[in-house]
Amino acid sequence: MKTVFTTGEAAKICKVSQQTIIRCFDSGQLKGFRVPGSRFRRIPRELLYKFMKENGIPTDALESGKRKALIVDDDEELVELIRDALEADGRFEVRAVNNGFDAGMMVKEYHPDVIVLDVMLPDINGKEVCQRVRSDAALDDVKIVCISGMVEQDKVDDLMASGANTFIQKPFEVDRLIDTMCHQLDMEPVGAR
Repeated sequence: MKTVFTTGEAAKICKVSQQTIIRCFDSGQLKGFRVPGSRFRRIPRELLYKFMKENGIPTDALESGKRKALIVDDDEELVELIRDALEADGRFEVRAVNNGFDAGMMVKEYHPDVIVLDVMLPDINGKEVCQRVRSDAALDDVKIVCISGMVEQDKVDDLMASGANTFIQKPFEVDRLIDTMCHQLDMEPVGAR
């Protein structure tokens, strides 16, 4: 488990901008230290925890140390496969829904770090889900990994323009999906531990 965080990591955990963390650090609200010989700021876990408690920021992300993943797909077998692989990885807390409407509700309530989003949902399409997530400034830090069997490049371009961070063609290896999620979240890839 991590004991010292960068301002970027602290910002992700607190779900605020890195600038906010830097301002709190520089004003003395958030305690920590500077790396000797550089201007880099570092925040020890116990000081970040204290800061989060004092400011009413939920500490679950810091306590579990796990990243929150939301899987949105109506293919139950695929959802189970992804869920099993993420739980076996041990670094993710996983929730799953099977339609766009539930995805919209769950994103607001759960505030995942990453969404694995099937583009072809029974009720609304993935592009619309991307647009809804991106229209909420509180969700700016949420990464969206779209998955689909479609191959038309213009549709993939539309998804990216709607706010998707990346796209993976179905069928895919689950390890490749997890590597992609890790890359989006600045985590070590699966084979690198």
